[in-house]
Amino acid sequence: MPVPRRFDRRPPERDSTRINERIRVPEVRLIDDNGDQVGVMKTDEALRYAQDRDLDLVEVAPEARPPVCRVLDYSKYKYEQAQKLKQARKHQQQITIREIKFRPKIAENDYNTKKGHVERFLRHKDKVKITIMFRGREVTHPERGVMILDRLAEELAELAVIEQRPLQDGRNMTMMLGPSKAVLSGEINAAAPAPEAQAAAAEATAPESAAADDAPATSVEAPATSAAQAPATSAAQAPAKAATEPAAKTRTEDPKNAAAKPAAKSSEAPVAKANGGAPGGPAAKPADSQAPST
Repeated sequence: MPVPRRFDRRPPERDSTRINERIRVPEVRLIDDNGDQVGVMKTDEALRYAQDRDLDLVEVAPEARPPVCRVLDYSKYKYEQAQKLKQARKHQQQITIREIKFRPKIAENDYNTKKGHVERFLRHKDKVKITIMFRGREVTHPERGVMILDRLAEELAELAVIEQRPLQDGRNMTMMLGPSKAVLSGEINAAAPAPEAQAAAAEATAPESAAADDAPATSVEAPATSAAQAPATSAAQAPAKAATEPAAKTRTEDPKNAAAKPAAKSSEAPVAKANGGAPGGPAAKPADSQAPST
């Protein structure tokens, strides 16, 4: 079954510009195709003047007395007017009004999030309508809403100008913010740092500041620890070296005498035992006395 056609019953738009025979006034002020003024003449004479040059007689100022008409190519004139209108619409700045809603008892994190949205809209040259919504008995404390709006306007003073002061409208309080001159002129970049990037930067700087605070305490404690451990280590190692050096001398000085080896071994045992029991200087004397006897 064929789909029935939908007829547009609206009449087609008619060009309101009067040209040639559609000009009904008795006389007109004529301007030729070069832009020079010819003067006031009858409409029939002006029409013949245009036809002799294969151009159109176009009424460009119908409110004037007498109306002003130009001699030109109407199709070309119409195209140029359409192009001018297109360029004007292209360069026309469209202002969008955004709305952000707050509560009188809004938490700090929610406030910062909504403030970031307002900042982003302002950087994109949009107007922002701030609304404080009151519920129940909260409407009896409008100063809380004024406090939030004043704080927001103060923190965004670089990006915004107040176009409408806080105004109570029933259970809502509104304020209108517009982009500042610095934003409209492009002095302030439209790209704003993301909230996640700001949080990451804050977390990255926090450990560095904490490490900077702890650094002096660590550097002071390090010398004290080394100074306390150094005497104990040297005191423990000094007797052992003193005990082992005589024993080594005994072995190297008497390699030919086999009978002296058991005596040296027997003398080494008490030395090591003495060293293990009480570190000190007297343990090294028996080893030195054995060397000349052999």
